[in-house]
Amino acid sequence: MWPFSKRLTLSSSRVFEGFTDCHSHILPGVDDGVKELRESLAILGRYEEMGFKSVWFTPHIMEDYPNTTADLRRRFEELKEAYAGPLELHLGAENMIDNLFEKRLEANDFLPMGHRGDHLLVETSYFTPPYGFRETLEKVKSKGYFPVLAHPERYVYMGPKDYDRLKEMKILFQLNLFSLTGYYGSSVKRVAETLLKKGYYDYAGTDIHSITMLDGWPQRPVAPKSLPPFRSL
Repeated sequence: MWPFSKRLTLSSSRVFEGFTDCHSHILPGVDDGVKELRESLAILGRYEEMGFKSVWFTPHIMEDYPNTTADLRRRFEELKEAYAGPLELHLGAENMIDNLFEKRLEANDFLPMGHRGDHLLVETSYFTPPYGFRETLEKVKSKGYFPVLAHPERYVYMGPKDYDRLKEMKILFQLNLFSLTGYYGSSVKRVAETLLKKGYYDYAGTDIHSITMLDGWPQRPVAPKSLPPFRSL
């Protein structure tokens, strides 16, 4: 069961006291996330109010958004110069496993995450697995990275055996916190709760794409004791 309180708003509940958001699309103007710097700063301000400790910017890198490492670093520095708050800001990326990923894998051209720079946030299509999916994950591991699969609860092609096999491969899982509120639908919520109950999640993030996601978050936030102590990148 997930205890809620109708009296608490997301900002006042302190659910996120000391929390590290390890998946966000706050870096402006680079993908389907935030478009303008002022919105990025507004989101960070809301994060401060909610008690966040740090946030990883993880813009898409994929064939539809072929962002380069150099350009993302430049834009990240621009945002850091404009931000004057207490949050710890970090740059990573959400890497779609596609043809572009294969090229970047060969060149070892990534924006890894974690204090040691050895975690790689990856995703796939929601509907079909990439060709040679597990083989690609093994290649990522051979490069010295720990693959972190973004929002596994949202992949409609995956079933219980797929999740079991991935965990047997030591693949880390990242939960979208919005999944627990039903934001992506009831079926995603059920899968997220099942994976959480099995202890399959290692990290958690918002996967926020706009400030309206915070405005629309249900006024019944997940209570602090409902969530396990996720790892902090």
